[in-house]
Amino acid sequence: MPVTELAQQVGLSKSPCQVRVRRLRERGYILGFRAVLDPQMLGLEHVAFAEVKLNDTTEQALRAFNKAVRDIAEVEQCHMIAGPFDYLLKVRTRDIKAYRRVLGEQISALPNVANTSTYVAMQAVKDDGM
Repeated sequence: MPVTELAQQVGLSKSPCQVRVRRLRERGYILGFRAVLDPQMLGLEHVAFAEVKLNDTTEQALRAFNKAVRDIAEVEQCHMIAGPFDYLLKVRTRDIKAYRRVLGEQISALPNVANTSTYVAMQAVKDDGM
């Protein structure tokens, strides 16, 4: 959101708003800014969530998985989970065939992966990343 529009929403002129935004960045409240791309325009409408269970959860094994999963471009998010599996991945591809290839060739080949389960998203009802 442009600073001018933000300033109008919070009832400040542009200069005080810029000072406040700069202060929030300096203090670490604002981590950065990004462009949000339209997945449909990019041909990346297929979203799947993959549960990943590891066969080893030592700190060394977790570090190896964490490092390797960052290199898979199709993995938008990776969360370590407290529960019956170890990680939940959000994976975006153009279609189910492309997802199957990413799962079989990349995700399943990550260090210490014992098994995976997939859930395909039919619709994004709420996505604060937009």
